[in-house]
Amino acid sequence: MASLSVKPGQRFTLPDWKNNSLLISADAEQQRFNSHHIRQEGRVLRNDTGNQAKWDEHNSQTHLKDRITTVDKWREDLAKCLKDLDLEIDALSKVKEAAENAIQAKNLCLDVAIECLTFRESRRDIDVVRDPVEEELHKEVKVIEKTKKELQQRVDDAFRQLCLLKEARQQLSCDHRHKVEALELDQQCMSFNPTSGNISFKVNPTRIPDGTTALSEWELNSRCNKERAEAEMRASVDLRGAITLTIAQTNNELDAQRIATEFALRKRMRDMEAALSELRWQEKNTLEEIAEMEEEIRQLEEDIKKRTLDLKVAHTRLETRTYRPHIELCRDQAQFGLTDEVQQLEGMIRALQQKRTESQDALDALYRQLHHIQTDIGYKTNSLQLDNKCMDTRRKLVVPVEKFDPEVDAVSRTRNLPRESQLELA
Repeated sequence: MASLSVKPGQRFTLPDWKNNSLLISADAEQQRFNSHHIRQEGRVLRNDTGNQAKWDEHNSQTHLKDRITTVDKWREDLAKCLKDLDLEIDALSKVKEAAENAIQAKNLCLDVAIECLTFRESRRDIDVVRDPVEEELHKEVKVIEKTKKELQQRVDDAFRQLCLLKEARQQLSCDHRHKVEALELDQQCMSFNPTSGNISFKVNPTRIPDGTTALSEWELNSRCNKERAEAEMRASVDLRGAITLTIAQTNNELDAQRIATEFALRKRMRDMEAALSELRWQEKNTLEEIAEMEEEIRQLEEDIKKRTLDLKVAHTRLETRTYRPHIELCRDQAQFGLTDEVQQLEGMIRALQQKRTESQDALDALYRQLHHIQTDIGYKTNSLQLDNKCMDTRRKLVVPVEKFDPEVDAVSRTRNLPRESQLELA
């Protein structure tokens, strides 16, 4: 007879079977939810990283462009400065050469003067005299030697300035060359993109190389080089002007100095007259202020007297009311009013006395200032008279001695020059 085979092992109940199915479904739902969430996060991350990478690359490109623009502007400025520097070096070299030629020309003049003096040494007996010709020849030698010395000094100054210009040019040229190289490297960096064939990973690319400088130091270095070159060029321009002026200087140096001196003297006299006018105006105003301050002090003293009399009246009233008999001696409103009046009057008198003291101090200061002003007026009046005497004396330089007859103004104590003999100063 056949028997029913029984599968060995544990037997699960129907609820267990259902719970297992539900658990599997729930796990599947959770796994799908987690997967969906991760996918969404991955998508967001891809978008964020892609946008950030594009933005960072755009920023890097922008910074590179800005840097290229800045460096290129400095390169252009330095190139222009180099060109100006070359022109200035050439101009100063020509002026230096002109000064050297002028020295050579002076050698001929000196040889001629010395030769003339040598010829005159051959004179005999009584003719060997120090006459005006010999004196003028000796003066000529001195003038020529002085001129040569001044020109040689200018040549030496030009040589030193040329050395400074060339040194500044060397630094400027080196800086310009470095900026050209930096521009080429930055432009090469601008050309890199993800499809470029020469991109690769590098070892520690974010390291700070030795010799790295700060941006402010970089800009300061370029500015200093440019400013130094410009300063040397300005000095060279001034020196060229000085050399040209020295070369062109002739025997009218004394006249130029005389004109400059008289111009300065006239200007000083005008300044002195303006100062005197200002001091006299200050003196007038100070005297007016002294008079007003004295009147104010008088008014303050009168007010003090009036308030003192008022205080005496109030004191007398208070003292008189102390003799009221018996119950009448009470602190009524009249008593309070008189007490307040006394206190007010005493305060007024103190304030008026304080103001009188301050006014008196101010008046004393005004008197001291007036004395200082009047003393200074005396000094400047004396100086102006001396300057007028100097101008009268200097008329001998342009007016013949026989026509020199200064007119004296008895009121102003100054000498008036004839209109036709006054100097026309530039």
